[in-house]
Amino acid sequence: MKKLFLLIFNFSFFILLSSAQPFQVGHKQQTFVDTSRSNRNITAEIYYPANTAGDNVPVASGQFPVVVFGHGFVMVWSAYANIWSGLVPSGYIMVFPTTETGFSPVHLDFGKDLAFLVGAMKAEGLTSSSAFFGAVTNTSAVMGHSMGGGSSFLAVQFDSTITALASLAAANTTPSAITAANSITIPSIVFSGANDCVAPPPQHQVPMYDSLASSCKTFVSITGASHCQFANQNTNCYAGEGFCTPQATITATVQQGIVMQMLIPWLDFYLKGDCNAGTQFQNLITAGSGITSQQNCTLLCTAVENNIGNDLSVQITPNPFRESATLRITPYDFARGDKMNYELKVFDFVGKEMKVDAIRNSEGFVIRKSNLAGGIYIYKISTPSPAGKGWGEVIIATGKLIIE
Repeated sequence: MKKLFLLIFNFSFFILLSSAQPFQVGHKQQTFVDTSRSNRNITAEIYYPANTAGDNVPVASGQFPVVVFGHGFVMVWSAYANIWSGLVPSGYIMVFPTTETGFSPVHLDFGKDLAFLVGAMKAEGLTSSSAFFGAVTNTSAVMGHSMGGGSSFLAVQFDSTITALASLAAANTTPSAITAANSITIPSIVFSGANDCVAPPPQHQVPMYDSLASSCKTFVSITGASHCQFANQNTNCYAGEGFCTPQATITATVQQGIVMQMLIPWLDFYLKGDCNAGTQFQNLITAGSGITSQQNCTLLCTAVENNIGNDLSVQITPNPFRESATLRITPYDFARGDKMNYELKVFDFVGKEMKVDAIRNSEGFVIRKSNLAGGIYIYKISTPSPAGKGWGEVIIATGKLIIE
C-alpha cells in the first residue's frame, strides 16, 4: 500500500503551500467616488505588481490580494515607500488614500475611506475596462500607521469581506479604535514600538490588542523602536517625536526590516493560504529576535503521514468557482469495497467550521456556495475507519477551496 501525505494544521486549520514570486512595482493614481457619501471623491495612490517598473505600466499576470493602507496624522502616502517596496514585489496590490491629510482629520471618514477602497478595488478586478481586470483576489487587508492604524480598526465594521487587519503604532481615534476592536473577529496583528512616546503602547496598542475579539491575534512589540520609524523620514512626524522620550535605540532600517520580515509571512498565510509562511512566522515569534510578543493562536502546519489504503484521487472542478463545483473521489478499498461514506468540512482562515456535507455520491458530489462569502477556504474530506479497524476518522484529502 502507498502512503498518503496529508496536511493537517494546528487548531483544525488546513492550508496548502503556495510560492511567492518577485515583481517590479507599478504605480498609478486613481480617484474613486463613494456615491453613498454625497459623491465623496477618494483619490488613491496605487502600487501594484508589474513586469516593468513605472507609472501606468500593465499589471503583471496573476491575481493579487489588496492591502489598503492609512497614513498617519499630517503625513502623506509617500512616507510609506518602505511598505509598498516590501509588499508589492511579494505579490500585493497596495492602495493609499490621500484623504484626511490636514490638521483636523475626521477619523471616522478616514476609516470609511479605507473600507470603501477595499470594495472599490475588488470591483476594479471585475470591470473589463479597468487596468486591474482579473488581477484582484477576494482576500484583502486594511492596514495603517498611527492615525491610519487606529482608523483601520474603524474600517473593519464597514466591510464584512475584509480578511485581515494589521496596524503599525496605531493611535486611538475618535470614535475609539479601542472600542471598535471589541467587534473585530478577523485575524489581526498589532505592531508596537517599545520606545513609542507619541502613541505609548499602554494607552494605545495594548488596549486595542486586548479588546480584539479575534480568535487569532498577535501583538508584536519591537524592542527599542519608535513611533515615526515605522515610516520613512517625515518632517511632521519626526518634529513631534523629537520632544518626547524615550527615543529610539535602533535605527529605522532595523525597525522596518523587522516589520517586513514578520508582516509578509503573516499576510501570505492569511491572504494567500501559504502554509509555509505560517510556519516561518511562528519561527520568528519563537526566536523572539528584537521583539516581545503575545498570541492567542498559532499559524502552524504540520505534515503527517497515514497508511490508509490504495490509490486515491480527489478532484474539485472548477476551483475557483462562483456558485457550485463538482467533487469526484476515486474510491479505494478499505476491505469493504468502494461504498464509502465521506464527509466534507469547510473551514475559514481562523479555523472556524463553515460548512459540513455528507457525501453520498463520490462520483459527482456537488459543492454549493450556500452561505459562504467569496474568498479562500480550506476543505477537509474524511471517512470513518472500516469496521474492525478501530483507528477513528481518517482524513483522506485537504486543500484550498476558492469562491469568487
